[in-house]
Amino acid sequence: MATITANPPRLGLPGLLKRPAVRKLLLLALAAAILVPLADARWASGTWPGALTVDLSEPLAKASDWIIDNRDSHPLFLYFFGHVSNVVVIAVRAVYLTLLAIGWAGVTALGALVAWRVAGLKLALGTAAAFLACGLLGMWVPTMQTLALMVVAVLASVVVGALLGLAAGLSDRMDRALRPVLDTMQVMPAFAYLLPVVLVFGIGVPAAVLATVIYAAPPMARLTSLGLRGADKEVLEAVASLGSTARQRLLTARIPLARKELLLGVNQTIMMSLSMAVIAAVIGAGGLGDRVYQALASVDIGAAFAAGIPIVLLAVVLDRVTGAAGERLGAEPASGGRLGGLLALAGVVAVAVAGRLAGRLDWPDAWIVNIAEPVNRAVDWMTAHLYSGVPVIGGTADWAGHFTTWVLDPVRDGLQGLPWWSLLLIVAALAWVIGTWRTALTAVLAMAAIGVLGVWKPSLDTLSQVLAAVAITLVVGFAVGIAAARSDRLERALRPVLDVFQTMPQFVYLIPVVALFGVGRAPAVAAAIVYALPAVVRITTQGLRQVDPAALEASGSLGATSWQQLRQVQLPLARPALLLAVNQGLVLVLAVVVIGGLVGGGALGYDVVFGLAQGDLATGLVAGVAIVCLGLMLDRVTQPTERRAKKGA
Repeated sequence: MATITANPPRLGLPGLLKRPAVRKLLLLALAAAILVPLADARWASGTWPGALTVDLSEPLAKASDWIIDNRDSHPLFLYFFGHVSNVVVIAVRAVYLTLLAIGWAGVTALGALVAWRVAGLKLALGTAAAFLACGLLGMWVPTMQTLALMVVAVLASVVVGALLGLAAGLSDRMDRALRPVLDTMQVMPAFAYLLPVVLVFGIGVPAAVLATVIYAAPPMARLTSLGLRGADKEVLEAVASLGSTARQRLLTARIPLARKELLLGVNQTIMMSLSMAVIAAVIGAGGLGDRVYQALASVDIGAAFAAGIPIVLLAVVLDRVTGAAGERLGAEPASGGRLGGLLALAGVVAVAVAGRLAGRLDWPDAWIVNIAEPVNRAVDWMTAHLYSGVPVIGGTADWAGHFTTWVLDPVRDGLQGLPWWSLLLIVAALAWVIGTWRTALTAVLAMAAIGVLGVWKPSLDTLSQVLAAVAITLVVGFAVGIAAARSDRLERALRPVLDVFQTMPQFVYLIPVVALFGVGRAPAVAAAIVYALPAVVRITTQGLRQVDPAALEASGSLGATSWQQLRQVQLPLARPALLLAVNQGLVLVLAVVVIGGLVGGGALGYDVVFGLAQGDLATGLVAGVAIVCLGLMLDRVTQPTERRAKKGA
């Protein structure tokens, strides 16, 4: 008996035209056929025309001069910004002096107590070890400075974010109004916040705290709104049926039901506050970030490592403690009960009092371990043996040079050689195919704004670094994510590594790449790759693991191999997660490529650093706005709208 095989139906031209993406591409092709000859005839050189450029240097210089001249006399500064600055300074100083008054033993015991109550003995021991390590490295006072700044910044960020999230969660109109603002704040790299804040508040702690609040409040606002909007409708209806008012429903039902989202928001706010508090060293925040910044400026890798390790330890401890608090929400304390907690608190007070009576509040100098010299000797050895001349594979400096010559330079020259209008057309095509005409219009306007600001070439230089870093990040991230999704053992082995890498602030990634590659564009790209890779791996792994098992079983029953299941079932069904991985990779890479201006990355990052260092508002602010536009464009061309994401899934 002959076996009948059904051939898959072939899509003819009418079938293809039914696909929205094909119709959009045909319309774009038609528009290009009409507009490209006209644009080529009008702007044959291809460079951004000077007639379409707006010079903001003079008005921005005047605005900067006015602010500087009136900072000490205008009522706006005297009675508003001045009071805000004073409150911030007093609050940070009060927390800092309190930490110093408790002493190193009291702070360590208090941190261990909080961790013990939240997550048990293991995390308590880890917390104590982290604080002791900060002292052993000779970084106790800078650690307390950073911690004091963080305490004030986190409290302010949580309050501001919770209020904004409350408004967005209870009002559709407010949610629509806040969404583009929060979108812009989240794609804006941290450096872009610094110069405007410095201009108003000057160099120092107030500017650092305010910049941190602007950077860290959006995740709290988003998660608060998400929690309030996602509250169980049946519970709310039951509470309303009892005759409760809107305020009572909010306090007794909505907020309690959103507790997990609120705690997750606090966790994200803490991590982003630490990251920004370190970066804010550029504007005089002091603390650990200042030690890293000064060490990088003098290429003292040993001193940078000595200050970078406490930053990583703080990040890991804070992430673990707040994460454990979210997981145990509503449960009994992890250890000891109420009586145990009171006894432990009494022990902390006793330790603090004993340290004060013994005059041992400061970390003893005799207990400090100097790691800067051994690290610098190791770096010198690497410079002598690994930078160049390594047989067969070449040295790290050779790799950086080849990567710059063979990848970064051609990509940059290719982008800068394209006519400006062709780049706008490419951006429009990508954004419209993946989203809607609104996303395409937003992306094109953002890209055009870069040209109007007069920073077209440096922006394309930054874009070339971003694209090169993203390409490597996605290739490695997708490969590792697919492997982790298919192997439980590999996923378990990668989890602690990814946890540590995701909690490290952006600034810290510059230290090892400078030690390995020196300064330049290649080290900035390397730091961006390492920073973005954990998020891409995690999102890819999670997306593939969440594919419906029934679909895999069905394909397996039809004789599909493991590779066929991956290619034909898992990857198509995980498309929304993979697109999110691309989006997050782009945004995270951009953030660190900009910070790479501190280590020779050049382009927009250099302009921002130069503007901060010289107080040049025009250069720094224009570069910051261009970074925002670049981030907004990249976000729009890689993130589908909610409707299309659902269709694609």
